[in-house]
Amino acid sequence: MLEEIKSLAILTLGTARDLAPIVGVVAVFQFLVLRQPMVDVGDKLVGLLFVMAGLAIFVRGLELALFPLGETLADSFANKGSLVWLLLFAFALGFGTTVAEPALIAVSREAARVMADIGAVDADAAAQASYANALRYTVAAAVGSSLVIGVIRILLGWPIHFLIIGGYLLVVVLTAFAPAEIIGIAYDSGGVTTSTVTVPLTTALGVGLASVIRGRNPMIDGFGLVAFASLLPIVFVLGFGIVGGMK
Repeated sequence: MLEEIKSLAILTLGTARDLAPIVGVVAVFQFLVLRQPMVDVGDKLVGLLFVMAGLAIFVRGLELALFPLGETLADSFANKGSLVWLLLFAFALGFGTTVAEPALIAVSREAARVMADIGAVDADAAAQASYANALRYTVAAAVGSSLVIGVIRILLGWPIHFLIIGGYLLVVVLTAFAPAEIIGIAYDSGGVTTSTVTVPLTTALGVGLASVIRGRNPMIDGFGLVAFASLLPIVFVLGFGIVGGMK
């Protein structure tokens, strides 16, 4: 227990150090550029303390739970020797962690609202909800598929740069055919998928899998799944707009 408290204290100090540049930038622009007093200073200081404590607890939670969990599951599925189960697990992990991502839910709803405003989607609530859900599940399926591709890459030892370059070339081609209204949403979809749960589990899955497969280097082969998780949602959402996402 004392060790955990000590670790949290160290992490909190580290978090304070990491946040110091942000606080410094805000202070400089607030007092030297805008030359305005800061209102509710007490509330802001309390909020800053909450942020530091929350980040420290979150980082410690990653170290204790998510990273070991992902590596353990990868090791177990690799030792089980079933490729089908491993790929199903990878897809389910990507889909499940993404579909409940708050940022994705918020972006999907906002996209549906804007689409209704410009007349691309019916203005009634049911139509907007249907569009938002379709967009959300499309992105979740993209992340699940990206983990499947990433796992296959690790198993077969494919160079990651060829896949990334090919993926972005596909993005360029699809952008030329996609409706203009969907392009910005598609490009933003790659960012909202890199969530606080998806990234640690995805990274742990890749590193754990590369660690137990003979001939694979965790440093070279274990990383890169997050890049796929950012790339494929762009492809899928562009395809969503081309095939039938628009009115």
